[in-house]
Amino acid sequence: MSEPLTGVQASSSVAIVTLGCARNEVDSEELAGTLTARGWQLADADTADVVVVNTCTFIDSAKKDSIDTLLAAADSGKKVVAVGCMAERYGDQLAGALPEADAILGFDSYSSIDARLDDVLAGRPIAPHTPSDRRTLLPISPAQRQVAVSDVAVPGHHWGPTVARARLDDAPVAYLKLASGCDRRCTFCAIPSFRGAFVSRGPAEILAEARWLADQGVRELVLVSENSTSYGKDLGDLRTLEALLPQLAAIEGIEWVRVSYLQPAELRPSLLQVIASTPGVLPYFDLSFQHAAPQVLRRMKRFGSTESFVGLLEQARALAPHAGARSNVIVGFPGETEDDVAELERFLTLARLDAVGVFGYSDEDGTEAEQLDGKHDPAVIASRVERVSTLANELIDQRAEDRLGENLEVLIESVEDGALIGRAGHQAPESDGSVRLSGELAGLRPGLLVRAVVVGTDGADLIADVVPGTAR
Repeated sequence: MSEPLTGVQASSSVAIVTLGCARNEVDSEELAGTLTARGWQLADADTADVVVVNTCTFIDSAKKDSIDTLLAAADSGKKVVAVGCMAERYGDQLAGALPEADAILGFDSYSSIDARLDDVLAGRPIAPHTPSDRRTLLPISPAQRQVAVSDVAVPGHHWGPTVARARLDDAPVAYLKLASGCDRRCTFCAIPSFRGAFVSRGPAEILAEARWLADQGVRELVLVSENSTSYGKDLGDLRTLEALLPQLAAIEGIEWVRVSYLQPAELRPSLLQVIASTPGVLPYFDLSFQHAAPQVLRRMKRFGSTESFVGLLEQARALAPHAGARSNVIVGFPGETEDDVAELERFLTLARLDAVGVFGYSDEDGTEAEQLDGKHDPAVIASRVERVSTLANELIDQRAEDRLGENLEVLIESVEDGALIGRAGHQAPESDGSVRLSGELAGLRPGLLVRAVVVGTDGADLIADVVPGTAR
């Protein structure tokens, strides 16, 4: 461990509270790694000297959660620092609205987070982050972008001997970042403006981090980015992920590799084949459909239809009949008609997805959709969300029932009220349901994989009898 910087006492402690997506969780662990390497101690929010809140700004409810969390930490009398997407996106505006926060730090402060927290403890004022459109910070040329990224703060892109992660839990699953940013221009999405242009991490860097995670006891890697199907395009080879996946699956200790955030329009047959048929890579398809009515998709600056999306799922299931599939959809988009909602419902009925997130449209600052005509009354949007959600939940329950009798491999994750809870390959962490194990459980514990036969369902959750002697 390196010596703390001047002014930081060895006893200084920090709590990191993470809100939002899996990419934020990776960023939090890298912040924790930087801080612990420079003399800080990790603690919980009740005892820490400083509480760092890694904020989310994805939708209005996420913004509210971020504000509420910051205020709760401040009310406890702690020093409070905001980082993450909301801090990056709103910066000095957030500081003006939230004087309770001791600092509002953007991504460019991540490499010096220890010094900034030292300033907070010492009472030295810190100018709040001034936001800019991060799409303008990197060159358009992919080749130039890879060189320029060394001079631009892109979270998660500087893995090496001086920057590492510190795990914030001991779960047998961990997220691993493939890339940051996005080059797509979906009209409803503000992410590129504060996460920036799409930048792939080098394969060697990803493999090094994966080996480190395996050494920490991780058995499942979940690969995350804003758009995993774009991985490698700025490295000069769109097939980079196809080559990387078998290498990740071959790492000693890693049993499962899961790819998240796939863009349907970019899912090449060769990548689909690798995901569906590579040993150790889960046949799991997290596909960002968003809608199925062509005219709504065009207004979103996305492409596809019910037929093309169902055809993609059929290709996956032809290769892996028990493949998992999930998606998110937006209802109430400007100009969406009743016929469009009916087309979305037709798609969901045909798609047989294992999990569906249904979101009501809301304007996002600075997006193209904010200026579109055909906006719906909030009551209409709420009604459509309820309608589509009800159908989606019924279909998800049916899909779970389709798995009755299926022989699954289950990663045991926790013990809840004396029961062992895990996930099967078609279930991503936190979002796609779980498996409650029954039968002969002696000797089983979190971190083990076991085979089990599905004997019951509870919504999207499954109940499965353990096959004796299959734990590993």
